[in-house]
Amino acid sequence: MKNPPSADEAPRPKRTRMTRIERRDQLIGIGRKLFASHGFNAVSVEEIATAAEVSKPVIYEHFGGKEGLYQVIVDRETTMLNAILVEQIRPDLHPRQALEGTIVGLLDYIEVNPDGFGLMVHQSPDVLTGSQFSTILSDMGEHLTRLLGAYFEQLGFDVESAPLYGQMLAGMVGTMGQSWSTEKEPTKEVLAAHLVNLMWNGLRGLEHNPTLDYA
Repeated sequence: MKNPPSADEAPRPKRTRMTRIERRDQLIGIGRKLFASHGFNAVSVEEIATAAEVSKPVIYEHFGGKEGLYQVIVDRETTMLNAILVEQIRPDLHPRQALEGTIVGLLDYIEVNPDGFGLMVHQSPDVLTGSQFSTILSDMGEHLTRLLGAYFEQLGFDVESAPLYGQMLAGMVGTMGQSWSTEKEPTKEVLAAHLVNLMWNGLRGLEHNPTLDYA
């Protein structure tokens, strides 16, 4: 009687071939994790291909290269974040309510998308600087600029200065979010309350024409 094949000799199940859409989604997921952990410049096409168990030409076939993959990933994250934040700019909301909703919305995003937020805190690749490419953090700044623009108009402030404050607030939230994304302390609600406290009370006391005392 013939002995059964050993474990080494036993036939291995055939690997199911991915569809084009499945492969693309796989590469996006792997690239998302690698870029979030190491940044754009530190990740190579070879590293992405190795993690996906494909050859490098597959990356180029789907995305045209590392830059194209990165662009697709950030576009997806931007769309996801904007979908969370867009509801906060409504005429029926008081500016403070809109600010609170914006901060909580961003923290919600960080909580469920740590890899996406990892992309936010990295700078745009130099090769894409000057194009239509933007990081998630810059989009957050644009969102806050729209919120502040409406508020500044109500107060009679120079609306053209709103982008300065929008980017400053986005940087503040990004810095705190980076720390909170790893520690998760204090609670999301407590952190949001403190951020809004600083932002709102600082905004409420803005001078119309700020100057430096020593200037």
